[in-house]
Amino acid sequence: MAGILVAVFWAILVSFLAVVLVRLAQTLRATTKLVADVTEQAVPLLADASATVRSAQTQLDKVDAIASDVQEVTSNASALSTTVASTFGGPLVKVAAFGYGVRQALGRRGEPEPELARGRGSARRAVIVGRTVPSARGRRRERRDARGQKD
Repeated sequence: MAGILVAVFWAILVSFLAVVLVRLAQTLRATTKLVADVTEQAVPLLADASATVRSAQTQLDKVDAIASDVQEVTSNASALSTTVASTFGGPLVKVAAFGYGVRQALGRRGEPEPELARGRGSARRAVIVGRTVPSARGRRRERRDARGQKD
């Protein structure tokens, strides 16, 4: 009886191991096929990636050349701007100041001075786009004088 039990147990164990080995063989076959498929697809992908990297390197070389040209143009423009400013800047400021003085002289030719007309000290005025506007400081002084306060 014991021999029969051992034989049955042994038969069950061998059947279980056979099923496991069959499943393991199927898994190994599927893995082998998967690795082969990945290898077939990876080689062209790697070739494409290599070509893309080479193309990107070429484009980066072109961009580097363009950037160096832009830097050279920028430095030339800066030098030109400095030269123009130093050559024409001083004389243009002088001409503008002279023109402003002539305009002021011609504009006030027949008018009395505003400081003398009011009987106060010098009033500050600011010129904004061709308009003369009294300064805020002068307005404050006028308000304080009207209220009888001191500066």
